[in-house]
Amino acid sequence: ISPVPPYSREQPIFTTRAHVFQIDPSTKKNWVPASKQAVTVSYFYDSTRNSYRIISVDGAKVIINSTITPNMTFTKTSQKFGQWADSRANTVFGLGFPSEQQLTKFAEKFQEVKEAAKLARDRSQEKIETSSNHSQESGRETPSSTRASSVNGTDDEKASHGGSAEAHLKSENDKLKIALAQSSSNVKKWETELQSLRESNARLSTALQESAASIEHWKKQFSACKEENDQLRGKIEELEEQCNEINKEKERNAQLSRHLQELETELQDKELELEELRKQGEIIPELMSECESVTEQLQAAEKKNKDLEEKVRTLRTEVEENKHRQTNLKTELKNFLDVLDGKIDELHDFRQGLSKLGVDN
Repeated sequence: ISPVPPYSREQPIFTTRAHVFQIDPSTKKNWVPASKQAVTVSYFYDSTRNSYRIISVDGAKVIINSTITPNMTFTKTSQKFGQWADSRANTVFGLGFPSEQQLTKFAEKFQEVKEAAKLARDRSQEKIETSSNHSQESGRETPSSTRASSVNGTDDEKASHGGSAEAHLKSENDKLKIALAQSSSNVKKWETELQSLRESNARLSTALQESAASIEHWKKQFSACKEENDQLRGKIEELEEQCNEINKEKERNAQLSRHLQELETELQDKELELEELRKQGEIIPELMSECESVTEQLQAAEKKNKDLEEKVRTLRTEVEENKHRQTNLKTELKNFLDVLDGKIDELHDFRQGLSKLGVDN
């Protein structure tokens, strides 16, 4: 429900846009966003009550409804942020502005409205004091009239108190005339205010009718924009699907390109291998001729090897025979040495016999 109905006696005096925040009730430290985006924040003046309010509505939700009192203070906490405490709402409101200039204008308006609220409070107190004085004066009229009626009791009392009562009544009549004049002036003042309120109400009604007509116009435009937006969304979805298909085709083309590059690389490798094989094919006849010559050399070497083997076998046979001969020679030599040793012994004995014969002779 909007805090400012169509028949309201309030009218906006200042409007701006800002991001609205409220203090976290649990921590009393962190800010909680009250609006998802920048919303309209307005100062409203109630001419009947002579009061001021800050009101902000986000869609159908009232996020600020703060009556300004002389005790409130708006504090700038940064170049684009300000706050004030509302004891009636038991919270702290914060506003984030797009620029420092807008924050300054809002703060100046807050101070101006605060001074006006203070002045209105002082005037209301004066009116209360004036009305209380009037009530006291009217209260004093009753005992004076009572006293006047009591004076009419006897002729003696009339004679003794007639002069003082008459003077008192005259003073009371003068006071009543002054009060009546003040009441007449107040009535004229209230009639003037009532006339101005009626005129402002008529202006507000006209503005309301114009706003209702503009709302209908904007509703139609909004419906048309919504339909156009739906159509654009459908086209965007179609374009996104086409873009997705195009991206898929691009991805497939990229894969095919990579596969083609791999095949080209493999083909180049195969061509290099084929070239190597061709070169090797050209060398094969030379290798065949070399192989034939090597084969002939191998056959000749095998033949030589066989001859060498025959020689080796012959030499082995000769070696065996020589070994046998050496063994026989060793045996014969041993026998010869044995015979020689016997002959030497005989000669030694023969020499000794000769030596002995020489001595004897």
